[in-house]
Amino acid sequence: MNIDLQAREIQPLRQTFARVAAYTGDKPASRYLEATLGAQPAANFHYRPTWEPEFELFDTGRTAVRMADWYALRDPRQYYYATWTMARARQQDAMESNYQFVESRGLVGKMSDALRARACAVLMPLRHVAWGGNMNNCNVCARGYGTAFTAPAMFHAMDHLGVAQYLTRLGLVMDEPGVLEAGRNDWLQAPCWQVLRRYVEDTLVLQDPFELFVAQNLALDGLLYPLIYGQFVDEHLALQGGTAVAMLTAFMPEWHDESARWIDAVVKVAAAESPENLALISGWYAAYAQAAQAALAPVADLALGEQGAGALQAVREALDARARKAGLAV
Repeated sequence: MNIDLQAREIQPLRQTFARVAAYTGDKPASRYLEATLGAQPAANFHYRPTWEPEFELFDTGRTAVRMADWYALRDPRQYYYATWTMARARQQDAMESNYQFVESRGLVGKMSDALRARACAVLMPLRHVAWGGNMNNCNVCARGYGTAFTAPAMFHAMDHLGVAQYLTRLGLVMDEPGVLEAGRNDWLQAPCWQVLRRYVEDTLVLQDPFELFVAQNLALDGLLYPLIYGQFVDEHLALQGGTAVAMLTAFMPEWHDESARWIDAVVKVAAAESPENLALISGWYAAYAQAAQAALAPVADLALGEQGAGALQAVREALDARARKAGLAV
């Protein structure tokens, strides 16, 4: 018996999904584009939300920002669920290695009691700030428009939850569980935290998702993470014997630098859409950056003493330069 094997080329009838081809043309698309473009329902809704009957379930009217195409706000990291989870899994493995190294070498025990107490006094209340960031980005996802904007917001929300969990684990490694309760009490009662607490709680009720995006992700996080994990942890604690704290919070500055690429890209595209968008977003940034700087001033004093004001001003100048690079009028 003879078997004649032949190869045949099968031409696909189309190269990608129709909803993706509407944006890119009928050509092969990346997994990110296939998971993002045109994924949000835009028509044939059965009912309006009973809690906001003036809007559709997905409605561009919830924000004052106007975009001809909301799918233009794409993530330069090209995160969709699979790539995001794989990236975070790699970072989790690195953090587990850091914990094993710190614990095997007894690095926390080599810190002075005063240094551990200072680290806990500054870092433990920030668990609640991270929880506020989680809630706010959930709100951006819920009220925003277009999967390109809302899906990364939900990833960002869960990243904030991860930051809160890392801070909780750090507190348990550094001291007894009571340190978490002490941080909560400071957040609720200590005078130096009340301005920041007011900022966080005020943002929880912002209705415009893009305004909330600027207030939380650009203004507050843009000042807080360089101040705390750059100036305080890396430049202050680590030089005084607190290397363990720097290792156990390594995720935070790495994540902030990575996520800043997405935040800046969204702001840049939205601000370039129209002069009205530019004026609106620039005004939001100016107001919230000033408010966030004022809210962080007592925290900077708590963390860095006499050097706090200078450190906070330095990170504000760096954030202003970042905003200018993104096209804002600062």
